[in-house]
Parts: sequence; structure tokens; C-alpha cells
Amino acid sequence: MIEAPALERARRRGRLDRRAVVLLVGLFVLTLGVSRSCQQSQVRVGKERAIASARARVAFAPRQTQVRLVRQGLNARPYWAVSLSVPGPNGSFRRLATVRVDANTGKVAAVNQSPPAR
Repeated sequence: MIEAPALERARRRGRLDRRAVVLLVGLFVLTLGVSRSCQQSQVRVGKERAIASARARVAFAPRQTQVRLVRQGLNARPYWAVSLSVPGPNGSFRRLATVRVDANTGKVAAVNQSPPAR
């Protein structure tokens, strides 16, 4: 037969106390925060969509396009760097624009355009 104090201790061990509940909730919140930060570093926007967004932001019809995936910032967010150009004589450019597109959201982050060559 089991003694009454031993039975009481066994019942207490089976229950979650307040500290355990707080710990579990804290771990859940931490896991949620880590998973959200991982989602922000994913590439969700394809190269073709980034090129289309970049072409819509420049005021000329490019003949050459170069695209590369770069990570910038402290949290290393991915961006598509799209270079659009119209070649000129001797390896120069008549028009040149670089557009940075967020690879997670598809929003244009920056546009750098050179003035038209004369």
C-alpha cells in the first residue's frame, strides 16, 4: 500500500506549476519571434518579377539587363539588384539605372539613374 505523503508528492509532480506555465509561454513567444525573423530573410519574389518592377521605375527602354541577388543590412535582407542599361560607344553607357528590389516583398527599395548622355 502507498503511504499518504508519497501519494501527495506524486500528485504534485503531475501538475504544472506557475513557473512551468510561464516558461512554456516564454518559449512559445521566443519560437514565434525567431520564425518571423527567418521568414523575412527568405526570397519570395522571383527574378522575372524583380525585372518587371525595375523596368516600370525607369524612364527609358533598356537593351541590357543584369540581375544579382545581394544581402544588405545588419539582418542581411535579400534584395534583387537589377541593372538596366542602353550601351554607348567604346563600352560606355548612354543610359544606366540600378534598381534595388526587396526579394521578400517585391517593393522597390532604391532607384539610381544616370542622366542621359548627350
